[in-house]
Amino acid sequence: MKQELSEGVLKSLLKNKPDTGRIEVSDTKRPGLRFRLSSSGQAVWMYEKRVKGGPKRKHTLGKHSKEFGLAEARAQALLLEVEAAQGVDRVAISRAKKLEEEATKARALSVRQVLNLYDQLHLSNLRTGEERRKQIEQSLLEKLDLPIAKLRRADLQLAIDQKASADHKTAANRVRAALKAFTKWAAGRDHIASDIGLELPKPFKENSRKREPSIEEIHAIWDASYKLGNLWGPPLRLLILTAQRRQEIFGLKWSELNFAAATISKSGDKTKNAQEHVTHLSKPALAELCALREAAGDDPSGYIFTTTGRTPISGFSQVKARMDKLLGEDFEPWRLHDLRTSFATAMVERGIPENVADRVLNHSAVGSAPSAVARVYNRAGLLEQRARALDLWARLVTEDQATVVKIHG
Repeated sequence: MKQELSEGVLKSLLKNKPDTGRIEVSDTKRPGLRFRLSSSGQAVWMYEKRVKGGPKRKHTLGKHSKEFGLAEARAQALLLEVEAAQGVDRVAISRAKKLEEEATKARALSVRQVLNLYDQLHLSNLRTGEERRKQIEQSLLEKLDLPIAKLRRADLQLAIDQKASADHKTAANRVRAALKAFTKWAAGRDHIASDIGLELPKPFKENSRKREPSIEEIHAIWDASYKLGNLWGPPLRLLILTAQRRQEIFGLKWSELNFAAATISKSGDKTKNAQEHVTHLSKPALAELCALREAAGDDPSGYIFTTTGRTPISGFSQVKARMDKLLGEDFEPWRLHDLRTSFATAMVERGIPENVADRVLNHSAVGSAPSAVARVYNRAGLLEQRARALDLWARLVTEDQATVVKIHG
């Protein structure tokens, strides 16, 4: 409804408020000014005007009262009209001010507080989230209690350079990746004004590894494992026998074992490619686990390899140093992942199909997406072949002289 508002009109409207809902009257003397009255008796002044070169904006001027009546509302509307004609956008200014206040508050948080948020909102959803948090925490240890706004690119670079100078090339690259992801996330939420990790240079170019320990070298590693004691020897031998990833064996739980079926079953949230995976246990692998079960007593639960009962074993870098010392200076540098490469090479050389070896390793399929039939076949149809491959591998690993007839098909 449109009409020229006056004190008399307002009195009449207030006296005859609507039974339900609300009414709105537009002032013809000051276009854009509106008087809104609800059934509860609440009266409010509104003003709407298009900003020059911008959008149409609605403003709530205030509640109608003796102190803020028609004259005051028209004066306020006129001021807004002048500002709009000059391109002044109060709504945009108010929003920008609010955002700046929020950003200022966000930047007042410490590095530790922002890292906790990052962990809660992002890292906790990743399978490698715990490892990522440790990388960031250790890299920024001396900066954790500083306001994150004071964190500088030089602080990030120093952490990367310290790893690189210790000749931990791969670790330096991983630290860089973790810090870059963290600062990108923090900048996206205004905890820092800009992404300070955006242009961090990569310390080293990583080449695809081609290290494939020979069967003789695998024998040497196997023999050395017995000198590591009962804590680290069994998981290392199980790692060799199953050809699985380190975290999937070191973090193995009793609930993931089926002794009757001689298998390990991992759910998708426990594997690198997020795919459910079943691993056959050869006789030597099963024997290792049976011995551990017997030592653990009746009905063991939780992690198999643990010192706390709550978390899996950690600190393999020190154990690896012991292994290297046992193997001698002439032993070519190697890492745990190379054991998987040795398995794949040895199997294919002995006639195991590549796709079977790949399924043992739980590699994701490459190329075009498989059909529904192919997906089911890949999960279930190769279990027998995978078991034969791991049995063959166990014979190669545990026998001093392994004369094995090639398997085809």
